[in-house]
Amino acid sequence: MKIKFNAEGLQTIDVSSQSRLLDALLSRDVGVKMLCGGRGLCATCHVYVVKNPEHLTPPTSKESLTLAVLTGARANSRLACQAHVIGDDIELAFPEGLYIDSFESLEQLIGQRTQVPILHPVTGDILVAANKIIIRTIVEELKNLDFEISKVKYTDAKNQH
Repeated sequence: MKIKFNAEGLQTIDVSSQSRLLDALLSRDVGVKMLCGGRGLCATCHVYVVKNPEHLTPPTSKESLTLAVLTGARANSRLACQAHVIGDDIELAFPEGLYIDSFESLEQLIGQRTQVPILHPVTGDILVAANKIIIRTIVEELKNLDFEISKVKYTDAKNQH
């Protein structure tokens, strides 16, 4: 079965039936962080299924809840850790941005200009817009931000339906 990536430098990859999309991404060294360990609790493996979404297993209830709180989620959004390949010729695109996993990771970017937005790993919220120089003031404003994956607000997601 084939998966095509809609990203520069990435090509088509062959995968076996029932394999996770995440495994295909990891085999291509795509920058997924998998901060929740593949449990469907974060946004760091979020993808858009551009072609043949029916060739993936249906979203799990956990995946649906996580996507419900994810900024930037669309009707064709999936979590690669939860979606398994069941058909051929799937095409994927990636959200624009870099998921940050800790305050320390953000501090390491001080003085650099962002090429893409810096995103929260759980909600996908833009923490720093693209093309901004990350200065200490920005980092200090984000100092109390909660990066803990296990605190996804599923109750909020349930209330949105």
